[in-house]
Amino acid sequence: MAAGKVADQLVEVLIQSGVKRVYGVVGDSLNPFVDAIRRSGGALTWVHVRNEEAGAFAAAAEAQLTGRLAVCAGSCGPGNTHLVQGLYDANRSGAPVLAIVSHIPTSQIGTGFFQETHPEKLFSEAADWCELLSQPEQMPRLARIAAQHALGGSTVAALVLPGDIDGKATTNPTGRTVPTPACGVVQPAAHSVRELARLLNEARTVTLFCGAGTREAHSQVMRLADTLNAPVGHSLRGKEWIQHNNPYDVGMIGLLGYGACHDAVHDAELMVMLGTDFPYDTFLPQARTVQVDSDARKLGRRTPLELAVHGDVAATLDAVQPHLEHKSDRRFLDGMLRKHERALATAVDAYTRDVEHHLPIHPEYPASILDGLADDDAVFTVDTGMNNVWAARYITPNGRRRVIGSFSHGSMANALPHAIGAALADRSRQVISLSGDGGLAMLMGELLTVRQHDLPVKTILFNNTSLAMVRLEMMVDGLPAYETDHAPVNYGEIARGCGIPAWRVEQPGDVHGALADALERPGPALVELITDPNALSLPPNITFEQVKGFALAAGRTVLDGGVGTMLDMARANLRNIPRP
Repeated sequence: MAAGKVADQLVEVLIQSGVKRVYGVVGDSLNPFVDAIRRSGGALTWVHVRNEEAGAFAAAAEAQLTGRLAVCAGSCGPGNTHLVQGLYDANRSGAPVLAIVSHIPTSQIGTGFFQETHPEKLFSEAADWCELLSQPEQMPRLARIAAQHALGGSTVAALVLPGDIDGKATTNPTGRTVPTPACGVVQPAAHSVRELARLLNEARTVTLFCGAGTREAHSQVMRLADTLNAPVGHSLRGKEWIQHNNPYDVGMIGLLGYGACHDAVHDAELMVMLGTDFPYDTFLPQARTVQVDSDARKLGRRTPLELAVHGDVAATLDAVQPHLEHKSDRRFLDGMLRKHERALATAVDAYTRDVEHHLPIHPEYPASILDGLADDDAVFTVDTGMNNVWAARYITPNGRRRVIGSFSHGSMANALPHAIGAALADRSRQVISLSGDGGLAMLMGELLTVRQHDLPVKTILFNNTSLAMVRLEMMVDGLPAYETDHAPVNYGEIARGCGIPAWRVEQPGDVHGALADALERPGPALVELITDPNALSLPPNITFEQVKGFALAAGRTVLDGGVGTMLDMARANLRNIPRP
């Protein structure tokens, strides 16, 4: 395609950068860009979504799965503001995403014109790079800088493009540039390696706490754990990379945590944080900590450190391994593994006793069935809220499966849009959206997107007619649930109205058959599971104040006349509090 206009030149740069599609909603200020895509002969395609926020989520998922640059676009004004939510998520997830941010005509900027925003201010937090293309002479250079910034930093770049500029004639040839999709490996400094070896050798007991930065370091972490006889815990983002084939696994800490990870990181003489920027510092020991990360900006911002090592996790562990002394004492490791096994057994007994007959359906039951039915390389996209808990505890990683969610930004409604991007990245791969009714309701129009593009997305909806995580947060604060529970909605009927085959499941005996049928059929499908709103999961370690909060919440609900539900819920969850 000859680059006659700025929009044509932008499309050429995107194609050269490996971009396959652009997610968005068409609008007048985007018209030259959209038309240039139409004239690209299929080299670049437009994916129509129902909300630009969903387009940004979809681009983020595609980028995380492929490692390539993904692109979304928004027209001026409201199109811009809709993009922000999904771009925040992409930024905090480390997804290389370029947003084409349309703007009002240049002559109108600053006049309070119709749909005027100030994109360079608006995107200053959601994007790491945001610049205005104000004249054709800046092309193609500015587009290449934007693409490379997103790719090189695994982050978000926003190119602001006024609607009158992208329709103007080009002044510079497009040429060709080979983008750099990945950065080099950060090698640790020699003195850091020596000090790390000293601390590991001197510590009587060590626990390894792993995050998403261990993605390429599974074998190195296992070798280190074997050398040190160290328990290995993980964050939610680290689960998919480090839990599989891991005989040292002690689970996860945090609000969604389970197992013996909390005890392992607090009882060890030294905790080593590997590739994690775990945000909940109240769950971390505030001493005796070493942190290894390829991003030096993350070192020490969660807990005081005895040593900060700037380096790639795999490279750092390879460098330190020859200097380590094997620890022969397994008592700490074996004790934590036994405690982990007991914690899992207690949780299974408490949550899944007679679960095949529990009404309403207990959500952990279909989660466990789904784990067994899903493909070994399935992509799970997970809504924020209680679905994070079920995914964390029941989706089994194996090194090939992916679990994508808004784990750092914590946005609702991310699962279905993420699934759209995942399915378009690879239509042959099974994509399963673990959606909550709160999240699905927020961006429900994206069911139409799934149907329009005939995407093989399987939406598994946990419908408890409640914002259950918010309900739990109210309870631990000693407050009765308020405005968290809502009137029932038949989402299966809505899906069928969109042209998507759907199953509505109210009996636990029907769960397996419905999930199997939906996963086996071609094209999109939705399974609506009517689940128990009282199935609230607590972390394995909670404080006295949180226990008191449950008691206060139950008491206040009794005074308000809501005796049965709150007391039943309190009993069901308080029995899982670990005994001293």
